[in-house]
Amino acid sequence: MLAALGTVIVTSLSGVMMPGPMFAVTIAKSMKSPWAGVLVALGHAVVEVPLIILVYFGLANFFHNEILKLILSVLGGGMIVWMGYDMFRARQKLAREGKDTKYNAFVAGIAMSGLNAFFIVWWLTVGSLLIMQFVEAVGVWGIPFFIIVHWLCDLVWLTFVSFTIFKTHKFWGEKVQEWVFIILSLALLYFGGQFIVKGIIAYVQVA
Repeated sequence: MLAALGTVIVTSLSGVMMPGPMFAVTIAKSMKSPWAGVLVALGHAVVEVPLIILVYFGLANFFHNEILKLILSVLGGGMIVWMGYDMFRARQKLAREGKDTKYNAFVAGIAMSGLNAFFIVWWLTVGSLLIMQFVEAVGVWGIPFFIIVHWLCDLVWLTFVSFTIFKTHKFWGEKVQEWVFIILSLALLYFGGQFIVKGIIAYVQVA
């Protein structure tokens, strides 16, 4: 059991600590609140928990439809691109006037998870294997335990990030903060564009 638990923790932390759209939006939201990481993690759980349950009960095949994956990639990537553009356009107001984006941290957590086609594919491949191995080692009762442990890894890391950013960003100066928003918005544009391109390429290869 300890070995299975260790695998879940290490794999979960490696995933959440990897730079991506959710990490980028957490940093942006942390400029306004030290609790941004908690809200992003809660929004992330809204998408992730039902997905884990669906994968466990064998409904993953539904998501293997190539047209569905293409739609998820294009629409999800397009929405992330829009969020990146919106952040770039409002960068001066965000840095100088202390304003926030139109969407809050909780909504951002939902969006960065539900609109990320590769996050869903990860759960259908690596994640499903992780679930099955954990259940074999612990038993069926381990599913709720698995979900809690995995989510706590998200919560701890994102909370650490948000508190650190919130406590230190005031010392950066307005110009530095503006450049941070520029970099984060470009990161969202990159990730969104990458999702669209990879989704189209994957569809063309199997069509």
